[in-house]
Amino acid sequence: MHPILKHITLDTATNPRHSIIWLHGLGADGEDFVPVADEMRLPVAVRYIFPHAPMQPVTINGGFIMRAWYDIVAADIGSQQDEPGIRATQAAIEALIAGERARGIPANNIYLAGFSQGGAIVLHTGLRHPERLGGILALSTYLPLAATLDAEAHAANRDVPIFMAHGRSDPIVPYALGAQSRDQLQQQGWQIDWHEYAMPHSVCPQEIVDLERWLTKQLQAR
Repeated sequence: MHPILKHITLDTATNPRHSIIWLHGLGADGEDFVPVADEMRLPVAVRYIFPHAPMQPVTINGGFIMRAWYDIVAADIGSQQDEPGIRATQAAIEALIAGERARGIPANNIYLAGFSQGGAIVLHTGLRHPERLGGILALSTYLPLAATLDAEAHAANRDVPIFMAHGRSDPIVPYALGAQSRDQLQQQGWQIDWHEYAMPHSVCPQEIVDLERWLTKQLQAR
């Protein structure tokens, strides 16, 4: 059994029947998206889980040790990828999902959300998960290990709802890489609810409104 990542838990009301596991970006921590969650008004009680990435050296930052879901080897993040690191974090997120299942939350009431590196992990993990999830929210991110997806995607999540958002002037995860990831997912049969904004590598107020609207729709469908 994979050790459970340290995390923040935030229940919006008593007895939540839905869980949202939300992953931060490189160098941040689980606190990063608590304010975004606080801003959203959802129609049902939700348990947010904000895990902290482990501390590890990041090659592109001169080996500086910071919170990271996997190593970033080169500026062209889509070419040289840390496959062992990505797969190790996939196992860690699977352990969080298993923890929610053990608490009695059905898989299709569990959502994976992530920003940047965290978004890459939730796309990678969610599309391979063996039980149908409620949805995937991938913000300012890209599809990692894209060449392995067709062989590894699980049939259970072939129709999972996916919200993707990207800033048109993103200097960290280029807009073109995000759009390319969207296009590949669509070509392989996923329905993508795509949103783009006049912003850099960040989250903007309209995006939070759109997130709230999308999540409300998914939650009410359950």
